[in-house]
Amino acid sequence: MTTTSIDKEILAVEREYWDSMVTKDPKVASRLTADESVIVGAQGVSTVSGETIGEMVKSDGWKLKKYDFSDVKITNPTPDIAIIAYHVREELEVEGKPLTLEANDTTTWLRKGSNWVGVAHTESVAGDPFGRDRVSKVK
Repeated sequence: MTTTSIDKEILAVEREYWDSMVTKDPKVASRLTADESVIVGAQGVSTVSGETIGEMVKSDGWKLKKYDFSDVKITNPTPDIAIIAYHVREELEVEGKPLTLEANDTTTWLRKGSNWVGVAHTESVAGDPFGRDRVSKVK
């Protein structure tokens, strides 16, 4: 894949968003989130605002300590839309206990003026595509 200036810009804005979670900076997270953004993950499907994301980032129930992206793919189907997909390894503290999470994420970014805002984000916990590595065995 050839790296374009848009690729660099989108990777930088994605990292800025993740860094806001590490530093618990609600202003940055809010600024980078559209007024109406869709989030999909293990918790379900929701629509959130930048203000809501800002409150979530400040939450005391979890702390993102460190993250690392790999296998990054970026597409730019129109000049004002970019999609980034990647594997992420997260080192967290959840309810006071350390946790390492491996997931596959995507973010759809929309250019508004000279800024990018996230309009959709998905996070899929990595593992067996049929969930067999998480299925409990009932006796």
